[in-house]
Amino acid sequence: MSVEIVTELLGWLCILNIGLLLFSTILIVSMRETISDIHSKMFGLDKRDLGKAYFQYIAQYKIAIIVLNLSPYLALKIMTG
Repeated sequence: MSVEIVTELLGWLCILNIGLLLFSTILIVSMRETISDIHSKMFGLDKRDLGKAYFQYIAQYKIAIIVLNLSPYLALKIMTG
């Protein structure tokens, strides 16, 4: 694979992952009660614990996008000019 192909792949991965992050964040914020009810029944968790879990999910996913997609993409863009 060439550097250009890897750069393009990382760019598309950034777009897809950021879109998924935005979509899931909007769903969690707008449908919090419904989602909390479903997850508390599925996993037997307290609703207060779910709020922390949702925040942790969003934060860790955002960090993963930055570290695994965005940073390498920007480094390759800088390298290739």
